[in-house]
Amino acid sequence: MTKAMQVKLEQNPAAEAWGDKALLSFSGAVATVHTPGANGDGNVAAQRAARRLDGMGVPAVELAGDGWDLESRWAFWAGYYNPLKDNQLDWGLSSGRQLKELQAREAAARWVREVTNGTPEDISPRVLAESAANMLQKLAPDAISYQIIAGDSLLEQGFAGIHNVGRGSVREPAMLQLDYNPGGDPEAPVDICLVGKGITFDSGGYSIKPSNNMAAMKSDMGGAAMVSGGLALAIARGLKKRVKLYLCCAENLISGHAYKLGDIIRYKNGVTVEILNTDAEGRLVLADGLIAASEEEPRWILDAATLTGAAKMAVGRDYNSVMSFEDDTAQRVLDAAAAEYEKAWRLPLDSFHLEQIPSGFAEIANVGVEGSPGASTAAAFLARFVRDTGRKWVHMDLSGSYLPSGNDQWAQGAKGHGLRTIARFLQDC
Repeated sequence: MTKAMQVKLEQNPAAEAWGDKALLSFSGAVATVHTPGANGDGNVAAQRAARRLDGMGVPAVELAGDGWDLESRWAFWAGYYNPLKDNQLDWGLSSGRQLKELQAREAAARWVREVTNGTPEDISPRVLAESAANMLQKLAPDAISYQIIAGDSLLEQGFAGIHNVGRGSVREPAMLQLDYNPGGDPEAPVDICLVGKGITFDSGGYSIKPSNNMAAMKSDMGGAAMVSGGLALAIARGLKKRVKLYLCCAENLISGHAYKLGDIIRYKNGVTVEILNTDAEGRLVLADGLIAASEEEPRWILDAATLTGAAKMAVGRDYNSVMSFEDDTAQRVLDAAAAEYEKAWRLPLDSFHLEQIPSGFAEIANVGVEGSPGASTAAAFLARFVRDTGRKWVHMDLSGSYLPSGNDQWAQGAKGHGLRTIARFLQDC
């Protein structure tokens, strides 16, 4: 086994020979991360140091010394993770609550990052649904039941959005319906419903994406991964609330069977939708999940999706976007993100956005009128499928969940940024 490099964290500056702004210094097999005057950015420094050590090819590290706390240890792991390598990290803890929490975070985040980074050939709609169900059932085998509805059975049960988006692929679309019921009472009310977009590959359909925009579209199932990972972390932390999870999974491909511009989809709740852009497919599959969630009359509904480029344009790839008609509901997610040291930002959603998705042939279209705010009209579309047009519902557009190329804090690919927010939302609401 490779001998691990010891890594210490200190607020003292490095010796002068390393430079007055040195992040790292070395003495034999010991590296020291320096965070003088960090002013709250010590966790960022730890994450950047981890990225540098990974870039140097250091295969194994042990966090040593008294400078580490829970969040700096976690930040280091987030930066040290590399999908191309099997980097080994020893937390430097032998037991205790902090170690248990770190292990729970790592298990959830590693699953989210690995399944999102998986190839579209390996991660089909059914595989995604089964992987999430199996991962969660291992955490609470006596508290979880689920079913996967796939192929034509989706139409038989009224889930026309998932079926239409996925019908162009030879690999059938699927919906995971999972019930986490720790009390075991089948009549117990549902506290929270989670809905995730699981587009395992998005070509754009007949509104085809250019190649450079399509390259990262294996990550378009990031919402399904994130809500599953968030539930997993909450369960590991001891969640006692009843939660139902809906993953809306499909491949958006082109074929003689694919849905087309001009098609009209009639949903289970009676809403009709004209297809004006087959690349606006995420909202079409989420609609089915939101209808099913609303039928349960939970206290809260949260959906998560890599839904719009507009959200990324608004907040970049460091923040996730949050939208709701209700100030209190949106604030609950923002508070959860702050408590978990994740970044989230509220984008506008108002009643007039509901008027910006008109159709001459159906009740609404799946894209807004020219010049309308894309993230807001996408959320407004979703609201048409939530009880009372959005009551106790919040939408997360996962702007900060995936990087097409690495940077000084994150490796290329999925970040898992958002699962802790969802876990805390489940715990606190």
